[in-house]
Amino acid sequence: MSAEDAPQIYLVTPPVFDLGSFPGQLARVIEGQEIACLRLSLATRDEDTLTRAADAVREVAHRFDVALVIDTHVVLSQRLGLDGVHLTDGARSVRAARKTLGPDAIVGAWCRQSRHEGLSAGEAGADYVSFGPVSGTLGDGGTADDDLFGWWSEMVEVPVVAEGGLTEARIRTLTPMTDFFAIGEEIWSTEDPLTTLKTLCAAMT
Repeated sequence: MSAEDAPQIYLVTPPVFDLGSFPGQLARVIEGQEIACLRLSLATRDEDTLTRAADAVREVAHRFDVALVIDTHVVLSQRLGLDGVHLTDGARSVRAARKTLGPDAIVGAWCRQSRHEGLSAGEAGADYVSFGPVSGTLGDGGTADDDLFGWWSEMVEVPVVAEGGLTEARIRTLTPMTDFFAIGEEIWSTEDPLTTLKTLCAAMT
């Protein structure tokens, strides 16, 4: 697969990070590997914490001309001038988010392993749908299999994201069938996130 055809990297922040050190670590990763989009995905619901985190990572994202979206928080996305929102409830909130944020914002939808949710999200105006996890167990224990990605890439125009439990082997398999790989804990939990990311990206070729 040529570099032009390869899936793009959609970087996801850790659920918790240190505001003093993480922006520098993030900048090193983005400087060292081309990133299409960055998602602020924190475990907290505290608005003050989210706002301070968004301010810190937005500065890095915009320095490298990378779009920044936030998990779930449509109102915060608008208030903080972010590029959009990643919704975690399938198709349910897509129309409302699109109405609030306007036609130019990025609105993405996490649809677990559901073709129906994915199709509904696309029809409601989502810019992308995300399926996963692609290995391991998360939440309900289901995984998004190759058939789902293969079917989607053949039948549906809406870009698709693979996420959750990405390994070199899963990336190698899914590369022909996905538009983006959402990579987060796979790299942040390692000693050298940039080197780990480069290793995962090498599996696409």
